[in-house]
Amino acid sequence: MIYAKLIVQIILISLFIYYVSGKLMGSQINFMKRILSVFISIVFTFFVYWYAYLRNIDFLSEDFVYSFMDVSTIIWIGSMLLISMLLYLFFELFGPMDNGERKSSTMRQRPFLLRLRSQWRGQKRMRQVIQIAAKNGISRALKYTKHRDNDYEMAIAFRDTLEQAGGIFIKFGQVLSTRKDLFSPVFIRELEKLQQNVEPLQESDVKKILDKSLPCSMEDIFSYLDMIPLASASIGQVHKAVLKENNQQVVVKLLRPDVKSMIRDDLNILLEFVRWLTDKSSWAERLGLCELALGFADNLKEEVNFEIEKRNAVQVKNALKNSKYEVKIPYVYTDLSNKNIIIFEHAYGQSVANGDTLFKTLNIDREEFAQTVLYSFFDQMLYSGIFHADPHPGNIFIDKTDGLPILLDFGAVGRLAEPQQEGMKIFLMGIQHNDANMLYDAVTLLVEDHDHIDRVKMEQALSQILLRISYVERIPTDELIQAFFKLVREFGLSFYPSVGIAMRSIITLEGTLKLIQPKFDIFAEAKEYSSDYLTSLLKKPFKEPKVTKERIEEEFALLLPALRKIPRRVDKLVQKVESGKIILHHDIFSDKNNAQFVTHLFSRFILLFVGITFGIISVSLLAIAQFIETAYAVYLNTAAFVGLFLCAVLLVRLSIQAIRLMKRH
Repeated sequence: MIYAKLIVQIILISLFIYYVSGKLMGSQINFMKRILSVFISIVFTFFVYWYAYLRNIDFLSEDFVYSFMDVSTIIWIGSMLLISMLLYLFFELFGPMDNGERKSSTMRQRPFLLRLRSQWRGQKRMRQVIQIAAKNGISRALKYTKHRDNDYEMAIAFRDTLEQAGGIFIKFGQVLSTRKDLFSPVFIRELEKLQQNVEPLQESDVKKILDKSLPCSMEDIFSYLDMIPLASASIGQVHKAVLKENNQQVVVKLLRPDVKSMIRDDLNILLEFVRWLTDKSSWAERLGLCELALGFADNLKEEVNFEIEKRNAVQVKNALKNSKYEVKIPYVYTDLSNKNIIIFEHAYGQSVANGDTLFKTLNIDREEFAQTVLYSFFDQMLYSGIFHADPHPGNIFIDKTDGLPILLDFGAVGRLAEPQQEGMKIFLMGIQHNDANMLYDAVTLLVEDHDHIDRVKMEQALSQILLRISYVERIPTDELIQAFFKLVREFGLSFYPSVGIAMRSIITLEGTLKLIQPKFDIFAEAKEYSSDYLTSLLKKPFKEPKVTKERIEEEFALLLPALRKIPRRVDKLVQKVESGKIILHHDIFSDKNNAQFVTHLFSRFILLFVGITFGIISVSLLAIAQFIETAYAVYLNTAAFVGLFLCAVLLVRLSIQAIRLMKRH
């Protein structure tokens, strides 16, 4: 019973140290390292405390409250807290580089015990993935890539690791296999071998999902539903059906019930694995593997909500309503669709990947078909701003009735804001005109935080890229875009996420178009498209005078209030000039980044000043207490030790902040 009481006391002290040290340090090290810090500090200080004090007294018979109020116990707990914080500092110093990722608010809001169980399960799964990686020779292959240009061994080890880890890891590898802008052909070939063998849902599970998701019973909605799926994947599966109301053939896409739990359990593990890989290898860091994994995680969270796909399909369909380049988008039955089920009009067609027979049977001009797909894509990207972000061959079909293109699967859709649309237009024109100046203007619209760019150096680098693709019959799209990604990274810039999606979509689309027409030149067609568009803009006022007149009236109505204010503003400006009140003023705080930097620097200086002040005052109090023989010396000593403890806390916290700042930069 006595020993049970001691164990309970130590557990309570451990929880107190774990909680308080974490709050004081604001530490971001993982759960296991925090537990290890607390464990080491308790074991070390308990041994010292027992040897120096407890072995000489009958501490087991002491009252619980009394033992905690004892001065020696307070010193023991304070020492334990300080050592655990120093261990935090050690783990921060030798921990992996920070990639800016933070835990989600959902994770922070979960109860402590659930969080503890989730973290334990996650650590177990992470160890399993690391063991798989080690077994497949990832570490050995990473060393190999440092000395040899041939990365064949690394590609095999990476593919085997993803395949054996299963689930989300396989899907991540499949997504990476489309990134020809980043990975070498060896890697692409290996990653393309990843196949996820997903068992179709049982008939009972299909019925359960339908009964739960549909507004009424499936018998009231469908006159026929084929329980054998047309296709089955890791996210969902597709069934053929007939609507009872209008006898219309449809496809029913169901979300697999285990997907959300799979994402909850494995997505964070994937991110941890990628961070581990990045920490071990400059190869992974150079590729931006962490950023790729974070982008994959964001897209996957959207893919598992069919409400988003439903909205995407409707938006793209409406955006292309007035386009002269006719592509078909299946109608979405929005009233029957929700986050777990989506019902599309059935598309009678065949994928362009195996559509040779259909092209011949319907006598379809391949060049014209490919041109229609590309021009429709440009309409989506450059003018409506909403575009299909995954135009691989499986998502582009040939209609069996009239030979028109059909776009499928709107789980991944990109959105470009107006400045980025303009930047993409200038980018395409700059390539066609071989103009580095135009490309520089395009880059400034496509990247974040471009104020620090050295224009002369960047234009020189852009000219070098243009020279590499000059005097050739066809521009290699993937090589060109990969060169732009590399240049942007070398200048310390990053594309807006939507721009990165658009660039990768162009690479994917080119591969699809070359399946349709092997000699198709995407940039030559882009030039033709731009020329047609400019011509149509010039002719529009003459073809549609009424619409043009209404547009001018709208623009003038919006401009009129500002025009009316101009005389007053000019008058005020003249008055200020005459009175000498106009002063040119600029300071470092006019820039947000500068203001933030100075604020952080000043706050750290204040903390440092306070910490040093506590230390000086505490040492002075200790010195003074040596010359006082009255009872007041005890209070001075207590105040001095408390001050030294606060000084240590502040200095350790400042050290951790400095380490994190160095890791980010």
